[in-house]
Amino acid sequence: MRRLSFSDPDFEQAFTDLVEARRDTPEDVEAIVRDVLHAVRTEGVAALLRFARQFDKVELDVDSLRVSAEEIAQGAEACPAEVREAIAFAADRIRTYHERQRPADARFVDSAGVEMGWRWTPLDSVGVYVPGGRAAYPSTVLMNTVPAAAAGVGRIAMVTPPGRLQPAVLAAAQAAGVTEIWRVGGAQAVAALAYGAGPIAPVDKIVGPGNAFVTAAKRRVYGVVGIDALAGPSEIVVVADGLNRPDWIAADLLSQAEHDPAAQSILITDDADFAAAVEAQVQVQLKTLSTGQDAAASWRDHGAVILAPLSEAPRLVDRLAPEHVEFAVADPDALAAQVRHAGAMFLGRHAPEAIGDYVAGSNHVLPTSRAARFSSGLSLFDFIKRTSFVKCDEQAFAALGPATVALAEAEGLPAHARSAALRLGRG
Repeated sequence: MRRLSFSDPDFEQAFTDLVEARRDTPEDVEAIVRDVLHAVRTEGVAALLRFARQFDKVELDVDSLRVSAEEIAQGAEACPAEVREAIAFAADRIRTYHERQRPADARFVDSAGVEMGWRWTPLDSVGVYVPGGRAAYPSTVLMNTVPAAAAGVGRIAMVTPPGRLQPAVLAAAQAAGVTEIWRVGGAQAVAALAYGAGPIAPVDKIVGPGNAFVTAAKRRVYGVVGIDALAGPSEIVVVADGLNRPDWIAADLLSQAEHDPAAQSILITDDADFAAAVEAQVQVQLKTLSTGQDAAASWRDHGAVILAPLSEAPRLVDRLAPEHVEFAVADPDALAAQVRHAGAMFLGRHAPEAIGDYVAGSNHVLPTSRAARFSSGLSLFDFIKRTSFVKCDEQAFAALGPATVALAEAEGLPAHARSAALRLGRG
C-alpha cells in the first residue's frame, strides 16, 4: 500500500507513477484465445463440447448445453425468499432507472426546407456473459439483462460456465425474463455468441464481464459483433474528511479490493489521523473477511492513501479517472461538480459504492483502467441504435445540390457529383 502526501516535493511524480501503474493480468492468453475462436468458428458445437471437457471437466451433449425452462424455474424456487425479494427489488429499480434514459425520436424541417431526423430502434439480439468462477453474481445478470429488456431487445442469450448453476443467478434470470441460458464459458462462449455454434445462434452484441480469456476474446470478435467494453480490475477512490467513521470508509475500500488481487482502492483525505485510523480498520476487517486473501493482496499491492487538501481532490480524481468515486464529505455536490472523469459517483456519507453494485438502479458495469476519460457505463444506449433520415423535395434539393456537386468534384468523385448535377438539370 502506498502513502502519498501532497506536501512532499516529489508528490506529483509519485502520483503520476500511481496513475500509470499497470495492473494487467499476467497470463499470456492471446494465443489460446485465438485458437479457441478459430476452433468454434470452424467446428461449431463440437468444439464447445470438447472445451467443456478440456477446460471445465464437464461432459455435455447438444441437449444438455441449454438450461431448460424447468431447471430455471426449479433453481429460482430454490433461492431463499429473502434473496428473491431483494432481486425483485433491484430489478424494478434498475428497470425504472434505465427506462428513464430512453431518448425521443425526432423529425423536423430546417431552413432549407429539408426534412430530417432520427429514429431509435433496439438491437435484435444480445449475448450476456455471466461469470461462474469466484462466486455467483445475480447482480451481473440484472445489470446486463434488465436494461436490454427495457430497451426492447428481442432476444437475450445468457452464457455462463458449466457446473452447478447458482439459484440466485437463475432467480435473477427469471426476474429479468431471460429464458435462453447456455452452459458455456470462457473464450468459447464469446465465440459461440459471435459466430454461432450448433443450437446457439449468433447475436449482434456481447456484454458482460469475464476473466482475461473472455476479455481477449471480446477484443478479437469486435467488428463481427458489438461489445460493451474491455473490463479491467475493479477500482474505487474514496474522498473523505475526518468526520467519517473510519470503519465505514475501510469497508468501502475493501468492497472493491475483495473482487480481485489486481483491484485498486484509494483513499484521499486531508486528515492524517483519520487516514491512520482507516488503515488500522482495514487490517482489522481483513481478518474477518472470507475474501480476505484477495482483498489483502489488492490492498498491499495496489492500495493507496493520499494526504491532500480536499480542494485538490477533483483534480486527482480526474487524473485517476476511476470506475467508482465516493465523496464522503459535508458538501459532496460541490466536489463532484468539478469532476469530469469517473464511471459513477456516490455522494454523501450514506452513499457507499455497494448500493450502486446492487439496488440503487444505476448500472454497475462501468469503465475501468482510466477508460472513464472517454467512455460511459452500460446503459439503455448500449442496446439501441440511431438511424438518421433525410427527405428532400425538388425545392429543398435545389438548396443543397450545388454545394454537393462542388464538394464531390473537389474530392475527385465524379459519380457523386453527377448524381447531384443531373437532378439540378446539369446534364
